[in-house]
Amino acid sequence: MPAVLVILGSKSDLEVGQKAAATLRKFGVDSKTVVASAHRTPDRVKHMVESSDADVFIAIAGLSAALPGAIASFTIKPVIGVPVSGKVNLDSILSIVQMPPGIPVAAVGIDRGENAALLALEILALKDARLANELKRFRKDMADQVEKDSKEVEG
Repeated sequence: MPAVLVILGSKSDLEVGQKAAATLRKFGVDSKTVVASAHRTPDRVKHMVESSDADVFIAIAGLSAALPGAIASFTIKPVIGVPVSGKVNLDSILSIVQMPPGIPVAAVGIDRGENAALLALEILALKDARLANELKRFRKDMADQVEKDSKEVEG
């Protein structure tokens, strides 16, 4: 049973999806990555969401980026949308953040699969002390790296 289901709008979104999966793996969290299109395979999206045991969904899509909203319409579990860059970069992020009232979707920055995974981990950590501690250590490691970099720059 994956704790997180990563759904790509198309195979071309795989690179962004791999960032999410790698981050989840780093923290020992199970995930599964699949492809389903809100427009081309809406029945597949519905079936995947309704039959999934995942606790959190990550939806990665570009262009009109309808996938996160479609997923959210089939579940009350958290959905995190990741807009994918393309020829027109703002269309996907605006589509994800401009959800109608009552069907919210969280959004991270363009191509930020790793941030979507971290947000999913924070959600899961609400009921998982081990994961919460690992996230605290991760943040401390980032802070330590900044301090190290500053000392290096300062000379």
